[in-house]
Amino acid sequence: MVTTTIFDSTTELPNAELVERAKHLVGFDDRFKQIHFNLKLLLDPKGLNVWSQKHHHCELPILRSLTDRHPLIILEGDAGTGKTVSAEVIANQMLVELNKTGYFMKLSTRVRGDGVHGQMAKLVNQAFEELKKVAGEKRIGFLFIDEADAIATTRATAQMHQEEKAAVNTLIQKIDDTRALAGRAIVFLATNRLHFLDEAIVRRAAVVMKFDRPTAEERRALLTQELAGVKLTPKEVEELVDRTGPEKNEGVGYSFSDLRLRLLPAAVAAAYPDSPLTFKVLHNALTQTVPSPQIK
Repeated sequence: MVTTTIFDSTTELPNAELVERAKHLVGFDDRFKQIHFNLKLLLDPKGLNVWSQKHHHCELPILRSLTDRHPLIILEGDAGTGKTVSAEVIANQMLVELNKTGYFMKLSTRVRGDGVHGQMAKLVNQAFEELKKVAGEKRIGFLFIDEADAIATTRATAQMHQEEKAAVNTLIQKIDDTRALAGRAIVFLATNRLHFLDEAIVRRAAVVMKFDRPTAEERRALLTQELAGVKLTPKEVEELVDRTGPEKNEGVGYSFSDLRLRLLPAAVAAAYPDSPLTFKVLHNALTQTVPSPQIK
C-alpha cells in the first residue's frame, strides 16, 4: 500500500514485536505518561465528543480548540537517547489502546534530494500524500521524520537557499493540512538541535518532548537488565553506573546507544569465546569507549 522510495521503512501496527520491546525499554513508561493524554486527545476526536455529550449534554467549546491543534509531536535530544524507538512503541501502544490499526512510516534522508530545484519540496509533498493515503476511519498513519532540522531549518537564516525555504514552507503547509484528517494521522519530528527548527514549526507542535541522556537510575536499570546472569556484586554495578555518568566523563554521560551498542558489545567481544563476562572485562571496556559527543 505504501511506496518505499522515500521511506526507509514502513511498519504495520499494531506490532507484537513492538509490544514486547516496550516492556524492556528503559524509561518508556515515564515518556508514555508524558505524551499519552495529548496523543489521545489528538487521535480520538469522536471519543471527546461522546464524553462531552455524556457528561455535559453538549459539545463543549473547548473541544474546538483541542481538535484544531496540529497533530505534530517534536522529539528533542542527543543521538542515541531513544527518540526513534520511543516514537515507534508510543504509536504502537496508542493503537493497541484505541483498538485501531495503522502504519508507522520512517521518512528517508533521500527526501533532502540532490539539489535539483524544487525537488526537496516535491519529496516532502509526496511523503504527506502517502500519509494521507494510509489514514482511514479505523486506521492511523504515523510519519516519522528524523534529523528534522535538515529539512525544517529556520527561514531566518540569511544563508538559507531558496530550495530549502521552499521545503520548509511546504512542510508547514502540509502539517497544517494534516489537521483536516481529524485524528487519523500524526507527524513526529525528531531533532538533536531544536534551536535550528523554524519557529513556525515549533509553535505548531502539540507536544515537545525532551530526551535526555539516561539518569543514574536509568543506567542502573539498563545495565541490570542487559547483564542479568553475569555475576556482579551491587558495589560493582554501582561502579559501572558511576563510571558511565557525566561526573566521570567531563560532563557528558553515556547515551542509551553508547551503553547498548558500544560499551556492552566491546565487553562481550573481549570475553568471547574463551572467558566469562566479568566486572574486570566490563571495567576494561570502559577504558576503551567514551560517550558520544553532544551535538550543539
